[in-house]
This record gives sequence, structure tokens and C-alpha cells, in this order.
Amino acid sequence: MIQSERVQFLNDRPVANGRYVLYWMQQAQRASGNHALEYAIREADALRLPVVAVFGVTRRFPGARHRHYAFMLDGLAETSEGLRSRGIRLAFRLEPPPKAVHSLSEGAALIVTDRGYLRVQRSWRNAVARAAGCRVVQVESDVVVPVETASDHEEYAARTIRPKIERQLDGFLMPLEETEPARDSLSLRLPGGQSRSFNAIADSLRMARVAYSASPRPGATAAHEALRAFVTGPARRYANDHSDPGLDASSRLSPYLHFGQISPVEVALAVRVARGISDDDRTDFMEELIVRRELSMNFCHYNDAYDTYECVPDWARKTLKKHARDPRPWLYTERQLERAETHDPYWNAAQREMVATGFMHGYMRMYWGKKIIEWSPSPEAAFRTALKLNNAYQLDGRDPNSFAGVAWCFGKHDRPWQEREVFGTVRWMSPRGLERKFDMEAYLNRVAPLERSE
Repeated sequence: MIQSERVQFLNDRPVANGRYVLYWMQQAQRASGNHALEYAIREADALRLPVVAVFGVTRRFPGARHRHYAFMLDGLAETSEGLRSRGIRLAFRLEPPPKAVHSLSEGAALIVTDRGYLRVQRSWRNAVARAAGCRVVQVESDVVVPVETASDHEEYAARTIRPKIERQLDGFLMPLEETEPARDSLSLRLPGGQSRSFNAIADSLRMARVAYSASPRPGATAAHEALRAFVTGPARRYANDHSDPGLDASSRLSPYLHFGQISPVEVALAVRVARGISDDDRTDFMEELIVRRELSMNFCHYNDAYDTYECVPDWARKTLKKHARDPRPWLYTERQLERAETHDPYWNAAQREMVATGFMHGYMRMYWGKKIIEWSPSPEAAFRTALKLNNAYQLDGRDPNSFAGVAWCFGKHDRPWQEREVFGTVRWMSPRGLERKFDMEAYLNRVAPLERSE
């Protein structure tokens, strides 16, 4: 079922007299479990037309590095084959997405796209909607409850958005029935010149496949394997263990969700019906997957300053400013932090894990960000450093979850705590707190073998 709340018309133009329905794939980079793709197929069948898909690869996505392009392009190579098996041709274009869509729009009766929440993603879709000579429809497929349906304003915290999402969850947490296209587009001649192959684009970008010793394998197949491994293993101890860096009961699904290689609806349904998962385990995971993740979409959608220090709430900025001149026993440069050259073995281990694998344990991510505040000359500098390092090395960097996670370290979606030096009333975290709660020696032993290789 494709709920009407997922569907938005981005312009008021009619369906044109075209040769195909154009599906502009950008956020939902998968051939199944994709509401936008299914909408395009159903509209194409009603018009007795084939579906053509297009993906534009911009050379300079803000904050992205080679590891992100390599993970994305490898995943798209698999997605292209998945679409081909359904009779849908995917055209790769090495150009900004709006330009890639425009090159194929002259033959389109209708343009259907998925949805992204970052400023650049919104601007791309608005540009396409303005320039297109036909109707442009956006179909939301990478959240469970559509963002405006969940709330019509920026939410203060998880506790304020949670009841709004939970009231509507059953109406959106439903399997997506897939339709096979009635007509294929594999031999269709397309306007705008020849499409670029995955390998040609990778070569043009001069991207030797960056090898990281413990990075996850990209693509929809790997995403579903990771999901199966999670529901038969760590999910069964999630409530007790997922916060423990040494035990690592994480789902490891965040890179796949970030690149749209798996649907959050599919993940939630799999966890909901899996045997051997307790109610507490299920509830805690759904809180992270749906409430916390979709709070971050709410944040990026309604707060245009999500990637700047201005997004930090007033109370937090005031208290951090009040304590900005407090003595700091340690100050580190951005380069020292990047190279994990601090006095703190736990922080260094977290940084090395991120650099080596593109992943950092969730609890350590909070600790990591808090210490950058403590070791920087100002909160503004700390914000810039934390966001830059996170986006550069995390596979799920440049994601609403990442922007919200960094902002959380500075007080976003949190409340005032006991006042102390440097942090004021912003929540503080300490190495002793880690040691009191967890077996940190186990964490250090787990991370120690990780090395970066290029």
C-alpha cells in the first residue's frame, strides 16, 4: 500500500504526452521496498508506458569523500541489475541530479522522485519541479511515518514527537506490495546521449575503490543479510546490551539506511514479526529506528540551520557561552583529533574505529562529541570540528541522523543538567562514567586490531 500522505505533487503541471514515466532515483537507492519506484510503476502501467530510472552523480556532494562514493556506487551497481531484472533501465549520469533529470525529461510523461531532507536535496527537487514540462511527484519512502504527517513543526525532543508517531504507526507500518511493470524500457532509446556505466563513472571520478579493513559490504543484498543477522542475534539482547560498546549489539544498518539500500519499513516489519525477540528488545529498537531517526528528519526539515552552531537551542548556547573561558586542561587541534592523538584511550579507540570502518558505536559517538567540546577553544569551533570529522569518516555521515547527533552533544533534543565547568548545564560525559557502566577493556580489545588501509 502507498499511503496518500507519502505522495506530494511538486508542481501543478499535467501529465504530458511522453514515451515513458521517469523515476528519478536519488535517496531510495534500491529496486524493491521502494514506495517511489512502485508509484512510478503503477502510474506507468495506467498510462501504458514503460518506466525509465535515472541517477545523477554529482562530483561534490557536501562533505562526501571517496569512501562514501565507493559505497554508493557499488550499491547502485547492484540496484541497476535489480531494476534490469524488472525490465527497468537505470541511466547513470555523471552530472548534478537536476541536470541528469532534465536531460531525460523531454521524453517523460511524468516524473516521480523519492524524498531527501537535507537542504541540497530539497533544492534539487525544487529545481526539477520548476523546470519540468510535466507533473513532478515526490513519494516519501525512507521514513515510516511521513515527516509532515508526524508533525507540522520542529519538535523539541523525542518525548514530544514519540506520541505523535506512535498514534499513526499502524497506518504506515505495512508491507509494500510490488507490481511488475507491464512494459520494459531496456531497449528504449533515450534523449541526452549515452548513459555512463557504473565503472565509467567510477573511473571518471578517479576513485580507486577505497578498501577499509572492516567496512561493511555495500548493496541491498548485504543490507538484508545484515538485517537477518541482527534479528537472529543482537536483536535478542538489544535492550540490555545495545548501549555497551564492548558487547556491540548494534544493528549495523545505519549505512544501508543512509544510502537507501534498505527500507526502514522493511526493517521495522522484520523486527516486529521475528521470533525470539522480547517486547523490551523490540520496543528499544523501534525507538531508535523510528522515533529517534525520524526526529532527526523532523529537525532537518523544519530547522534550516541544522548544519550550523545556530541550530543549538538558546539555553544551551547561553550556558556554553557563559563557560567559554573556563580553563580547559587539554586542547587539541583538528589534526590531532583526526589522528586520534589525545590522552584518552577510549576516545582514541572510537576515532580509530570510525576511520577504519566508517562506523562508531552509538554510545561512543555521544562520548566522542562531548569530549570534542571539552578539548576545543570554543563551542563554535567544537561544533565545526565534530561535524566535519563525523561527515568525513562515518559512512552514514551527511545524514539527518548525523546532524541531529552532533547537535545533541551541544544540547539539542536534550534538557539542562547540573552546571559544571566548560559545559555549563549541557550534559557532560566522563571516562569514569564509561568504566562504571561498561567493560571498557573489552571495547579497547575489540577496536585495537582495526587499521586503515588505502
